[in-house]
Amino acid sequence: MQRALLELLFVGVVGAVLGCWIVLYELAYSAESLAHALFPGLVAAALLGLPLLLGAAGGVLGAAAAIALTTRLPGIGRDVAVAVVVTTLFGLGVLLALTPASPPGLDGLLFGDLLGVTRSDLAASGALAALCLAALAALHRPLLATGFDRGSARSLGARPLLVDLGLLGLVAAAIVVGVQGLGNLLVLAALIGPAATARLAARRVPAMMLVGTAVAGGCALGGLYLSYYADVAAGAAVAGSTVCVYGAALSVARARPGARRRSRRPGRSRPSPAS
Repeated sequence: MQRALLELLFVGVVGAVLGCWIVLYELAYSAESLAHALFPGLVAAALLGLPLLLGAAGGVLGAAAAIALTTRLPGIGRDVAVAVVVTTLFGLGVLLALTPASPPGLDGLLFGDLLGVTRSDLAASGALAALCLAALAALHRPLLATGFDRGSARSLGARPLLVDLGLLGLVAAAIVVGVQGLGNLLVLAALIGPAATARLAARRVPAMMLVGTAVAGGCALGGLYLSYYADVAAGAAVAGSTVCVYGAALSVARARPGARRRSRRPGRSRPSPAS
């Protein structure tokens, strides 16, 4: 239980900070598609004894190449190409992970094994989480410039294409951090849920990150206690707690005076960046 909590804290901190950018850049569905698309790479890396991060990188590159090739087919739009490629790759990964010839334990990549996390897993997750946070700190200003004023981002020294690629790369790394504990199917709850909840309560990016981290930590602890006393799967309990907290926060936000009036204003508002 202690190792599971520490693993969830690694995932929660990275997910809360990175999730704020995912929410602000409106990349929630893209992050989910990326998680499913790189799943065969994770399975292949586990089968070959390679680092999961290497498998994730291979999966992302393979998915990008497949989408690019599929869009060249006559009558196939980009949305259709993404849907076909992502579902095909995810199905391939499931077949590889659940085939009788595969060694035991690969199903943990799909469903997670939060209570089976080892000290070596924690060391790898902690190191990767630290690298992700360091990269996010270095990219903070370019992310702000690109996210809030993409048209003039170049004049501020930011390159939107490189920023987008870096953000997607960090999403892939964060998925690798959380896949050991939550699995490919539930890791998105840690990336999206706390940040989406924080956006309802905070208007500035640093405040969003702090609130998201607190939400992630609280849901991790509450989910583990729920798993212990209700005898349910730990990963599912944590993900379910995150969804319930978001639902409660959304209900409170909609019940505030003036919430209905603001929701009718044209356009979409975003939290203001830190000065």
